[in-house]
Amino acid sequence: QVQLTESGGGLVQAGDSLRLSCSFSGGTFSAYTMGWFRQAPGENRRFVAGIDETNSLTIYGASVEGRFIISRDNSKNMAYLQMNSLKPDDAAVYYCAATKSWRLVKVQSKYETWGLGTQVTVST
Repeated sequence: QVQLTESGGGLVQAGDSLRLSCSFSGGTFSAYTMGWFRQAPGENRRFVAGIDETNSLTIYGASVEGRFIISRDNSKNMAYLQMNSLKPDDAAVYYCAATKSWRLVKVQSKYETWGLGTQVTVST
């Protein structure tokens, strides 16, 4: 059974950087596309970034394009989200998720497994 565990969240100031990590276990990591999503209070969960299983393709939500970088290390069963130039609007609970469908990487319902999330807070 695939399990995902996020880490690396915390409280930072606007303009700072933060790197989130997602640990994968219970399956073949290299078979999965990985996605990051976030949910702010009172809002729906939204797509942030995705990376295909071969570490060749990435895609980003419009609000983070150019500031966030998604990556993965298949030898370590880890996915990462490097977040730069953080803004107060980036504050949310961040979730990593696994899917076998790169074509539908932005579609939450296509993800098989989700982590419990890690909180990111950005102060002004």
